[in-house]
Amino acid sequence: MDSVMKMASERAVVIFTLSSCCMCHTVTRLFRDLGVNAFVHELDQDPKGKEIERALLKLLGKGPPVPVVFIGGKLVGGTNKIMSLHLGGELVPMLRNVGALWL
Repeated sequence: MDSVMKMASERAVVIFTLSSCCMCHTVTRLFRDLGVNAFVHELDQDPKGKEIERALLKLLGKGPPVPVVFIGGKLVGGTNKIMSLHLGGELVPMLRNVGALWL
């Protein structure tokens, strides 16, 4: 859990993903299309990936363990939460507040 929080706090936007997950690709693409240079941590490329995945599932409490997005060091959530924020017009201001966007 500590390593997850440490990674999440080191960059404005951190996304934990699996390379084979289509929703992970969707979320990372959204951030890329918005102009955000997010740090993408692919769990299946990390020897401690399964351990991190379990920690993320504990943090989320429910749903699939990836993708998981942290903005400004704070857990935002998975695909549903990110898409909800984006469609509601709240994601871009959130990204501006942490310096991930300069628009």
